[in-house]
Amino acid sequence: MKTIITIGRQFGSGGKEVGIRVAKELGIPFYDKEILQEAAKKSGLCEKILENFDERPKSLLYSIAMDSYMFALPGTGAGESLEQQVYLATFNTIRHIAEEGPCVIIGRCADYALASNPNHFSVFIHAPLEDRIRRVAQRQDLSPEKARTLISKTDKRRASYYEYYSSQRWGAVDSYDFCVNSSYLGLGGTVELIRAMVDHKEHPVPSPTEADPTRK
Repeated sequence: MKTIITIGRQFGSGGKEVGIRVAKELGIPFYDKEILQEAAKKSGLCEKILENFDERPKSLLYSIAMDSYMFALPGTGAGESLEQQVYLATFNTIRHIAEEGPCVIIGRCADYALASNPNHFSVFIHAPLEDRIRRVAQRQDLSPEKARTLISKTDKRRASYYEYYSSQRWGAVDSYDFCVNSSYLGLGGTVELIRAMVDHKEHPVPSPTEADPTRK
């Protein structure tokens, strides 16, 4: 197996759970917060700093507050913002992970980082808002109103981060290889669908005209 699966997801769509299950069933590594740990090791940045900037849009006030930390970093140029340092550390870590073999990577513009990788397969998982509210409220013990607010804030943050660094639209069908509504087949069915598509990518079936050129 060679395929690296990247998953973008609406908050509450079950995207992370789907990714974990796909990785487990395929017997390949799963990366979410683990990316931050690896990026911290390779870049010398504090893991807490990486967490604070994780999938978040540019924040001028926070950057100013962290100026003293930024200039203390070894090899950091005066023209490089801390946000750029964090993004590049994450970007390079994702590429390094992909070089090591097949895996599942959640969020963090991984689809953009691996756009030129021939083994890459990008998925975006979404779901109706009411289903997401129900899942988030139950999972985090919140009222439906608070769950709705959390979903809105999280999705806006992820969209701003993705669109700033990739110059593509977050969640748009033309930004990914495949978009799927996780409520349509359920999480289990979504896992099976992604597995089937990965299997097809690994073992493509030629069309009748490709198998027999005389039929063209």
